[in-house]
Amino acid sequence: MSKQKHPITEYRPYHLPVEFPVLLLTGDRWHISDQKSGRLHFHDCLEIGICHSENGFMEFEGKPMEFHAGDISCIPKNLPHTTYSSKGCASLWSYIFIDTENLFWDNTSLPPLPSDLSMTAIPNFQYLIHSSDQPKLASFIQYLLEELKEQPIYYELSVRSLILSLLLEILRIQNNLNSISNTQAINSHESTFLIAPALHFIEKNYMNQFTIEQLADLCHLSETHFRRIFLQTIGTSPLEFVNHTRINKACVLLKTTQESILYISEQVGFHTISSFNRCFFKAMKATPREWRKQILFSEGKSEQGTLGTIVEYKGWL
Repeated sequence: MSKQKHPITEYRPYHLPVEFPVLLLTGDRWHISDQKSGRLHFHDCLEIGICHSENGFMEFEGKPMEFHAGDISCIPKNLPHTTYSSKGCASLWSYIFIDTENLFWDNTSLPPLPSDLSMTAIPNFQYLIHSSDQPKLASFIQYLLEELKEQPIYYELSVRSLILSLLLEILRIQNNLNSISNTQAINSHESTFLIAPALHFIEKNYMNQFTIEQLADLCHLSETHFRRIFLQTIGTSPLEFVNHTRINKACVLLKTTQESILYISEQVGFHTISSFNRCFFKAMKATPREWRKQILFSEGKSEQGTLGTIVEYKGWL
């Protein structure tokens, strides 16, 4: 009997500007096909979406959930999912991608903010919300879309305020769902939340040295069980995912700075330049120097590479 193949999961990172890490995708380009993708994908930031027309399905690890025009989606980072329209339809969406931690990193002028504005690891999380049930949430999103599209004077300050209000309202909705018996509350696949602490730790500490055992301890799992759950959920080993995260961060530095390759390799957590070069070539099919020349020569070209069974594409392609 042939060995069962693990499904391929696409990693779609968004390199959002540090000073204003918000990206709007809207317009006729964002019609969703009725052809279901054979792959789930996940992002490195929070995704907020609103369906403007038609209906279809959003799927999380084999569990489809139906959406309709007016519905709002809230997808935490590192959560594998896919979206497709109903047969014969092409639903129209607008998406807002947000790096919440960088957007609100300097909150000294504000009261203490909730610890999880990124929406990760919230039990019984409802990924789809009906705007008819939550008119306040829908009004926040509509106003936010207008500000991001028109960009009037002081729009960045306005957008920050609107996003904070939007996220606080979503947290209130999730809290209400968890405090009452609601049969429509949607449960995520257990494995996603089991490894969520490790994914969050990797994102914050990729430049440091840590062991797989430490990641397993964060998730309160044995190392063997952790490795198995991680592979089943993400589609690659923890070590490969750590290296992939480091390579992705290195790509940002290679593209946006003139720092040496040795310096960049150290900044993203590699012990030696040789291990950095080896991992980089495995992921990007080019050496760091070759990749830097290529990307500077041809901006916008997709950075496609395969690492284990994770395939990386720029999020907006």
